[in-house]
Amino acid sequence: MPAKPNIVVILVDDMGFSDLGCYGSEIPTPNLDALAADGLKYTQFYNTARCCPTRAALLTGLYSHEAGMGNMTHNEGTPGYLGHLNDSCVTIAEALNPAGYFTAQVGKWHVGQTGGRGVTPWGRGFQRSLNAPGGGFYFSDSTTKKTELYLNGEKIANNDPRLPAKWYTTDLWTIYANKFIDEAIAEKKPFFLYLCENAPHFPLQAPADEIAKFRGKYKAGWDKLREARHAKQIQLGVVDSAWPVSPRADAVSAWDKLSPKQQDRFDHIMAVYAACVAHMDKAVGEMVSHLKEKGVFNNTVIMFMSDNGGNAESGPEGRSKGDPSIWNSNWFCGESWAFLQNTPLRRYKHYTMEGGISTPLIVHWPAGISAKGELRKQPSHVIDIMPTCVELAGATYPKEFKGKAIPPMEGRSLVGSFNNQPINREAIYWEHDGNGAIRVGDMKLVRIGREGQWELYDMAKDRTELHDLASAMPEEVKTLAAKWEEWALRTHVKPYPKHGGKGKKGKKDTGGEEEVDDGG
Repeated sequence: MPAKPNIVVILVDDMGFSDLGCYGSEIPTPNLDALAADGLKYTQFYNTARCCPTRAALLTGLYSHEAGMGNMTHNEGTPGYLGHLNDSCVTIAEALNPAGYFTAQVGKWHVGQTGGRGVTPWGRGFQRSLNAPGGGFYFSDSTTKKTELYLNGEKIANNDPRLPAKWYTTDLWTIYANKFIDEAIAEKKPFFLYLCENAPHFPLQAPADEIAKFRGKYKAGWDKLREARHAKQIQLGVVDSAWPVSPRADAVSAWDKLSPKQQDRFDHIMAVYAACVAHMDKAVGEMVSHLKEKGVFNNTVIMFMSDNGGNAESGPEGRSKGDPSIWNSNWFCGESWAFLQNTPLRRYKHYTMEGGISTPLIVHWPAGISAKGELRKQPSHVIDIMPTCVELAGATYPKEFKGKAIPPMEGRSLVGSFNNQPINREAIYWEHDGNGAIRVGDMKLVRIGREGQWELYDMAKDRTELHDLASAMPEEVKTLAAKWEEWALRTHVKPYPKHGGKGKKGKKDTGGEEEVDDGG
């Protein structure tokens, strides 16, 4: 392995499985596509189906409930649902600091800074940070209560002279990511950078001229665009042509049945979303250029992923209140466009069906990965990011930290998979909002809500989860369900909190509930 590499983890927010060009999209993402073409694309990489739990799992290498964040940032009174990272876990920064790393976090934090819980980047090992406690804003003139910025632990105003004038968050995060990279280079230390974009999370907002570039491009509609994405995915090898495509949900209208006025409105909504994604890709390109200018690009490992699948919140109609190029607007894609974003998978954010938990993963490292443009089909998960970073850094994951016993990592390092070696593990597990799943090999058991019936799917033959094998394989259901129950007790999924757990109120295949927490 080369000398200690720099490590950059980029986490974007609410982006669907098929929203990058290299995963099938029509949205132009040339910078991420270039990283994929010169590196690796993982086709079966998983998140936890929601914002806060994914961040907790990624940062700690534990399942989110073990770290205290089985749900969002409200304390639900049980060990798995504290609403913040607990003190029986360590973050990647805390693990890498003793190995000589310069550690920095930029962007959306969202693991328990607000509400008196006080879990901050600077309190959990990051030597530098420019962060928002949660999300929910893009523009510098925003005056919502969510618009807070902290620079290295100091709360600062949106017009602080240390910030650029009239910033847009995607650009602001990049400016400070590059600044912190420069500080690490000046200190002659390898760096770990955790870059957390809020794009393309609601409220969807982007500069007017960038939205205009996409106006009219979505009047073909979600039906035809989904067909086009699927065909491209097959060509790219991202999905198997043998998998049947999940159907449009009953709540989502056939595009051709909409009036021209409705089609124009929906075109506008998706144009704003596309502008958010394209701008995020441009920012990634600016960071890559900076790494190259500083001579550190070749020995920098870049890992790019999303925190959950496309977001159906606000229902099939979406939302389009106000001007999306101004801070006080409120735009959501809704279920109809989420149907496109998660092509060809079933369901959305919140659910443990594949559409809720699947994310692109791009890994790029010229000095350490000889493969170029190859696919990696090993099932893997955000819990694997911590052990990957520990191995890359030559760090030691502690058994104790600040006087507290620390559970062993649940994840497995991805480093072997860079050379296409298998990732050896017993199972991967999920629980969120009462929705549960377990995957062992190619078999996946999944349910909607705590009282939902278990469904069984063969991921090798049916990743779109349309042919339930539960009735044909009752012993397999029984075995996997027992393993899930054992895991749920061990990792503090149980005891459940008193409220919630119906699978996004989820008796229908809609996912149409609105977000009720602080920007997840």
